[in-house]
Formats: sequence, structure tokens, C-alpha cells
Amino acid sequence: MPARNQPPSKKPAAKKRAVKAIEKVEVLPIIEKIELLGNLGWDYILECVSNTKEVVSASGRVVEVLDRKIPTIDYFLKIWIPMKLGFKLIHRSTWYDWLDNPETKKGDTIKKLDENMKALAEDIVANEGRGIFYAKNRLGMHDRQQIETKNVDRFDFDS
Repeated sequence: MPARNQPPSKKPAAKKRAVKAIEKVEVLPIIEKIELLGNLGWDYILECVSNTKEVVSASGRVVEVLDRKIPTIDYFLKIWIPMKLGFKLIHRSTWYDWLDNPETKKGDTIKKLDENMKALAEDIVANEGRGIFYAKNRLGMHDRQQIETKNVDRFDFDS
């Protein structure tokens, strides 16, 4: 029995919808899965670029400001797609298998999405200074200083 003032649980219906959705995707031809993945990838990137948050301004008003999100493959595959579709479209290992084979349509689509996600992440790190550790660990960026030294053999004070 549901708790007082709460609607009854809808878990069984949601589970049935997810099972039906999974059945539908399993019968999709691979080309349609790739096209769907490509479209979802761009939707995810656009969502990351246009993300906003509410902050309190100096005058005390609450305003919305742009707060771009760093796109990640893990979040995209494990959380974002299942939230949008109700099921996982492909597994992470499949993503990387296809990425290693860029000659095919699926490999080309994955490579383009991967490059665009990395480009956006690098731009956010470079221009907003956020995600420094993500950049070091996932994007291979470094924070090394290069110090140039010159040896002077003699000083010429007479000129």
C-alpha cells in the first residue's frame, strides 16, 4: 500500500516500457543504430554547450549564466542515452571497438563524436579553467613549465 499522500508506484509499467524499447532496438539494423547514435551524440554535445545554472548576482537577483559541461563518453553511454531512450544503445567496450576501426561507417561516426567531445572538453579547460584533472587524466594534457636557460661565456661591459 502506498504511503499517505503519495501516488502508487509505477515501476512495473516503466519496466515493461523499457523491455519493449530494448526489443525494438535489438531489431534495428546496425546502420540505423549508428545514425541514432550520431544524432544522440550531437544532441548531447549541444546540451553540454548550452547548459546553464542559476547564480545570485551582486545586486541579489538570481540570474541564469552559461555553465558548459565537459562531455564524457562514460556519462553519455551509461547515463545520458538510457535517460533519453530508456535503455542502453551500445556498451562502452563496443564504442572503443568501433573507434579502433575508423574505416567503417560506425567507426567514422564514433571517431567524429569522440573528436568533437574532446574538442569541447579542451575548449572548456583552456578557456574556463575547469576540469584540469580531467584534462590531465583523459585528454593527455600537461602542466609542465619549460624554462629556457642561456649560458653566457663573457660579459661585455665596455660597449
